[in-house]
Amino acid sequence: MGSIVEDLEGALGLAKVSTDEALLALYAVDQAPVLDYQLPAAVVFPETVADVQAVVRSCADRGTAVVARGAGTGVSGGAHASRNSVVLSLERMNRILDLNPDDETAVVEPGVLNAVLNEAAAVHGLMFAPDPASFRISTIGGNVATNAGGLRCAKYGVTRDSVLALDVVLADGSLIHTGHRTFKGVAGYDLTGLFVGSEGTLGIVVGVTVRLKYLPRDVQTIAAFYPDFRQAASGVLAVGRARVQPAIMELLDGGTLAQLDDLHGSDLSSRGRSLLLIQTDGFGAAAEADVIRTVLAAGGALVTTESTAEAEQLVELRRSSRGAEVDDEYRVGEDVAVPRSRLVDYIAALEAMAGAYGVNLKVVAHAGDGNLHPTFWIDRVDRAVDEDAMKRLNLALDASIATALEMGGTITGEHGVGQYKLRWLGLEQPEPVRELQRRIKRLFDPAGILNPGKAI
Repeated sequence: MGSIVEDLEGALGLAKVSTDEALLALYAVDQAPVLDYQLPAAVVFPETVADVQAVVRSCADRGTAVVARGAGTGVSGGAHASRNSVVLSLERMNRILDLNPDDETAVVEPGVLNAVLNEAAAVHGLMFAPDPASFRISTIGGNVATNAGGLRCAKYGVTRDSVLALDVVLADGSLIHTGHRTFKGVAGYDLTGLFVGSEGTLGIVVGVTVRLKYLPRDVQTIAAFYPDFRQAASGVLAVGRARVQPAIMELLDGGTLAQLDDLHGSDLSSRGRSLLLIQTDGFGAAAEADVIRTVLAAGGALVTTESTAEAEQLVELRRSSRGAEVDDEYRVGEDVAVPRSRLVDYIAALEAMAGAYGVNLKVVAHAGDGNLHPTFWIDRVDRAVDEDAMKRLNLALDASIATALEMGGTITGEHGVGQYKLRWLGLEQPEPVRELQRRIKRLFDPAGILNPGKAI
């Protein structure tokens, strides 16, 4: 009967199928901690929708799992390979098929990089609003799979708010189109919204129609340094009470500032123990920035008016604030969200957890929408870690999730559940809701071949 690899080589040709062991290892994981390392049977590189359909049909015939992958920048394990699976890399499907400046829309293949789409849109005074920190290397398909957010989400929302329509290959290899190219449209159930954030478990996105936003004519950056992280979090609420809507509102703690100084030679730590970084944009950017500076100064902040060059540097430093380390079982970057009114309480709780469990902590946050990225880690000596330290790390992680939920929050704001966060999903979603999601999964993927063991 042959093998799945032979089937794929026959359907796609040898140039689009690889079983090279080094490449299999490279494509077996994304940037999340690896809980169960598995090599796929093959990695395939489709270049057309028909190629994707052929891969899915071949896998469906043999009951082989298909793990769709973009650039592998995810941090929840959503693109980790399953045993004997086929990793379907969409990186070669990287064309911008249409960009209509009058309609303010674009149609792209899933492998188009976020930054490339933005470069093309900028020529027309437009932008694709979602901007995860990995925007230079992450793909639009990956943004859709995880419903990615980013720095601008305080004003412009997350990926779902910018997706109008999708082309999706289903688990039997058939192709459907959902949504519309108009900004409004309420015919039938919102299948487009369902696919966004589904992490490749319901279908494989092969085309995306997005809504573009206006590229701001003016951008103002405010850097407010505080002696205390919790006081900086209070500044977020003060800006909200002033009823000014920043485009970017980011919060960095002392540990993050110190790390950035070490990596980039900056002097942020000498200016405060916490940084609230805010950008306003549009024609009213300067007036809004003036209001924010006044509000923050009244709250005890050292407020600076940055030059254009330093403003850009501060934003770039924030984008790289995850640091040079890669998350693993000893260092875990979390992704929780709480109501903004509980930011101060949650940050205080995080600091208490780190002390109680004897683990290291640094925190950055998309403070404008209450989405925090605390990173917990334990130190290793010659790569050796004692079992007690690992236990304390996991207790701190569990406590951070439980506390966020107690405050009305969620276990993941933008990174997705993937493989890594499945252990906490039941804490947020009761069984009747989870069973309904399993039934939806079975409807779209009755054989369970699409990214099994992820998201739900």
